[in-house]
Amino acid sequence: MPNYRRANLKGGTYFFTVVTFKRQKILCNADVRTALREAIQSTQAVHPFNIDAWVLLPNHLHCIWTLPEDDANFSTRWAMIKRHVSQKCGPKYRRDGWVTRSINQRNESTIWQRRFWEHQIRDDRDYEKHMDYLHYNPVKHNHVTQVIDWPYSTFHRLVRQGVYKENWADKTVDEVDGKFGE
Repeated sequence: MPNYRRANLKGGTYFFTVVTFKRQKILCNADVRTALREAIQSTQAVHPFNIDAWVLLPNHLHCIWTLPEDDANFSTRWAMIKRHVSQKCGPKYRRDGWVTRSINQRNESTIWQRRFWEHQIRDDRDYEKHMDYLHYNPVKHNHVTQVIDWPYSTFHRLVRQGVYKENWADKTVDEVDGKFGE
């Protein structure tokens, strides 16, 4: 089995991308959103973390978390969240034709890709860049034409807090400091 190298800074801030299995467009469905919300709350009760930002798209999500000072274990948190959603929604979204021997052996659902991608935030500029990328993602994927129009995002909370203006990024990708061309 491969030995994946993960960041491990205790108290670190991390950007994550989590994708559905075979890029199914199910994450914005009401039952999956509810299960995800419950999963996050129950996980935070046992293993606290702060959600700095989040965007939920039909087939993937991006988020930024800050972990407690003495903790770097985001993998356990993701395992708990994914397991909870799989237990709640797995039967409805199970696709028998997609089940492989490996999926059976690991008792996995057909909701999530097995792994996730993480990036340890290095500094304020890196944080800002990932916050902007995350919130612009629904426009990038042509779900909406303005960031404010996407309902499944912390953008609305951050507008209320004065971090972003309602019309932030109401311009072309290239005009937003070239942040999204990467």
